[in-house]
Amino acid sequence: MKNLWLYGAGLLLALLLALAACGTSGGGSGGSGGGGGGTTPDFTISLNPTSLTVQRGSRGTTQLTITPQDGFTGTVYLSLGAPSGVTLFPTSVSVPRSSLRVAPYLSIQVDGGVAAGTYDLQLRATSGSLTKTASLSLTVTAPSGGGGGGGVATTWTLRFHGFNDLNGVTYGNGLFVAVGSGGTILTSQDAVTWTQQTSPTSYWLYSVTYGNGTFVAVGDIGTILTSPDGVNWTQQTPPMGDRFVGVTYGNNTFVAVGEGGIVLTSPDGVNWTQGAWWTSCRLRGVTYGNGLFVAVGDGGTILTSQDGANWARQTSPTSNPLNGATYG
Repeated sequence: MKNLWLYGAGLLLALLLALAACGTSGGGSGGSGGGGGGTTPDFTISLNPTSLTVQRGSRGTTQLTITPQDGFTGTVYLSLGAPSGVTLFPTSVSVPRSSLRVAPYLSIQVDGGVAAGTYDLQLRATSGSLTKTASLSLTVTAPSGGGGGGGVATTWTLRFHGFNDLNGVTYGNGLFVAVGSGGTILTSQDAVTWTQQTSPTSYWLYSVTYGNGTFVAVGDIGTILTSPDGVNWTQQTPPMGDRFVGVTYGNNTFVAVGEGGIVLTSPDGVNWTQGAWWTSCRLRGVTYGNGLFVAVGDGGTILTSQDGANWARQTSPTSNPLNGATYG
């Protein structure tokens, strides 16, 4: 009995450590607690990461989390106290429901004329009479110069598309499709000349895939879009409204993953089934190859599945967030 008790304690300790590592992804709203009436709607903000290093002529990304309190909803306007040549996008974020945190990614563009150095910036978030601030340290570096040798995929050309930030890209049926902030959808036949398509959403799109003659894109607030040609898109209704960060196709199945370890499957991109929770960690990416789905996420999470519905957690050599996976 003594040995059995120690084994049980070890399991309890392991469970507590797992919850501590990924607790921010799971967890409910937690008792909003007592207090009488007359509360004023409010919100809080935070950034992750709180420091960025960006090369001149490039951009960096940080995630803003807006947590509504006491029934707050509405538009939050964003500004960044930064030197000339440093640009923030987006400059407004909608909080549609008081029970739902909003966590968009913010892009910090640094023009080529910005002096190298470290800048202590303040992000201001304003809605009506409410103003919140968060600190951001921005280190601007000069281009390193130099160049690589020849060979496959060693020489790259910047194709400035002039649109919003892009988060995901796929290829199918002779067409490249890229998706990004503000519901941006771009298409190209040659990856050089891009055309912006009409999008049925203004929410951020994080990932796009192609399979079974259908493009599928996923994003914030339960956004799932489908298209037969990459041009005409239809918004679908998933069984829940969480943020979906990754999507892939394999084994005649679409798989979408996202916030709190959520996994959805669909045979056609239209009808979706919510699976069991195999982790409380946010899943950030998913791929398919060699007969296996692989999903990765916060806390170094790695899950594998043959059918997209039943998953096994694999041992990971890192506790750092994993943002994507591919097969080749």
